[in-house]
Amino acid sequence: MNPPALALRRINWFHYASPQTFLPVAGTLVPWFAWAAAAFCAAGLYTGFFVAPTDHQQGEVYRIIFIHVPAAWMSMFIYLVMALWAGVGLAFNTRLSGMMASALAPTGALFTVIALWTGSMWGKPTWGAWWVWDARLTSELILLFLYFGFMALHAAIDDPRRADRAAAVLALVGVVNVPIIYFSVKWWNTLHQGASVGLTAAPAMAATMFAGMILMAFAAWMYTIAVSLHRVRSIIFERKRDADRTVQYAKGLRQ
Repeated sequence: MNPPALALRRINWFHYASPQTFLPVAGTLVPWFAWAAAAFCAAGLYTGFFVAPTDHQQGEVYRIIFIHVPAAWMSMFIYLVMALWAGVGLAFNTRLSGMMASALAPTGALFTVIALWTGSMWGKPTWGAWWVWDARLTSELILLFLYFGFMALHAAIDDPRRADRAAAVLALVGVVNVPIIYFSVKWWNTLHQGASVGLTAAPAMAATMFAGMILMAFAAWMYTIAVSLHRVRSIIFERKRDADRTVQYAKGLRQ
């Protein structure tokens, strides 16, 4: 086994499951991922809007894909990661897992809104309508409601640990919607075009178009990591503050 793999095996990953241990690590990583997001975004926007050629069918309007497609990818990917953290929290009763799921939800909702909004802007000149009850659009809208439901349920319960568990169940139930979004264009006759990028086939677009889209996807990924790590630090501080207040209140009652 090579040295990097041995080093990874020696790391006590459960050690970082403690919020207090993870706190300084997250603080160190946030600026690195933030700068990476800015760099990828600048490169992706330049490639997509100034280097990629004009589409022979849709003209310049197609360039919205450099924002729409990465946002749609991230809306689904973040939900899967959020549900994974939620499942880990339920299985191992780790505090950090619930915090990470809560930290990811607002960013996932943001990318879902961007995907729906840019999709409508793209749909108007392409389909002649801002919105149609297409299978993919409808399932993507349901994904947004799942994000909102997760955050609303978590906010409605005062006890953070109980809120983590209740929201985790909702997150896991909602996972079934992600493959529906992804495969909707194959399972039903929809207006939404099929995937231009797949895991088993070459991209059905020019190389510069593909490069711009991938750069923007990396930008969205780096942004998600940076913002989620920053948000989980805020959650850790907030819960520690509330716990300290509870202790002080209990001491006051004893006196």
